[in-house]
Amino acid sequence: MKHHVGEHKAKKGLIRIEFDENEGRAEHVRITGDFFMYPEDALHELEERLEGQRIEDLEHLIDEFFAMRLDVETPYVNVEDFKIALKKALEG
Repeated sequence: MKHHVGEHKAKKGLIRIEFDENEGRAEHVRITGDFFMYPEDALHELEERLEGQRIEDLEHLIDEFFAMRLDVETPYVNVEDFKIALKKALEG
């Protein structure tokens, strides 16, 4: 099992994505930082969407989440910021 952590300083907040990789799948996915996401349960929903998924699918799943959940607001942070944090996690 490999542990991944990636951080990205967006325009107005830090995004940290952390998860374990087990047999090519993401486990124990946590997204934290000093950003806001409304509605508040959307962040937990995003983590659940990534949980158990293949590592190579995570970026696409983040795009899909934000495309489907048009009610989600992340002031000064956008989908690309989340994807950059993910890419940094996968690099390290």
